Amino acid sequence: MSTSHNKIPLFSREDYDDWKIRMQAHLAALDDEMWVVLTEGPLKIMKPNLAFAISNGEPQFLEKARHEYTRPLKIMKPNLAFAISNGEPQFLEKARHEYTSEDKKKANLDNVSRDILYKTLDKDKNMFSKIKTCATAKDIWEKLTQICEDARLLRQPALEGLTRSARTDSPRQVGRNKFQWHVAAMAAAHKGGGGGL
Repeated sequence: MSTSHNKIPLFSREDYDDWKIRMQAHLAALDDEMWVVLTEGPLKIMKPNLAFAISNGEPQFLEKARHEYTRPLKIMKPNLAFAISNGEPQFLEKARHEYTSEDKKKANLDNVSRDILYKTLDKDKNMFSKIKTCATAKDIWEKLTQICEDARLLRQPALEGLTRSARTDSPRQVGRNKFQWHVAAMAAAHKGGGGGL
């Protein structure tokens, strides 16, 4: 598995467990939120749900502070407050036109994650063909995990069977048994027992 500080860990089915750990560290080093993108899906950029303070069915207004207006008039602004539900402030997803440059970076983390996961599969075209229809980085990560961990579960009983077979049909024991028979036959032939090969 090829890695360095700046290089993406290349995917390997044989070293899947190591690759997964290295990839988690690589993505987290790029951005703390990257792991959230892989485990929960693309980030939603939220804003507080502000509501007009209402009294007697009418919206309430506050006088703007002097630094908030330029003319010496009594300028009013709506009295906004967090919408609260079950004691918690409520949030709404921001519209794209409301994004700050930081919001844009966070919203793009799914694209960055998908790009990195595609690049890590550069040498495994077969695996890329299995994940290329995934819509999000989370979908890709889950598909890779499913494929590799299912393959490991399927290999485990086969490996146990081979190990068990190797213990009972050991070539060393088979060879020893044949050798001892062969030695006994040769010894009997030399002694004139007539039991040769």
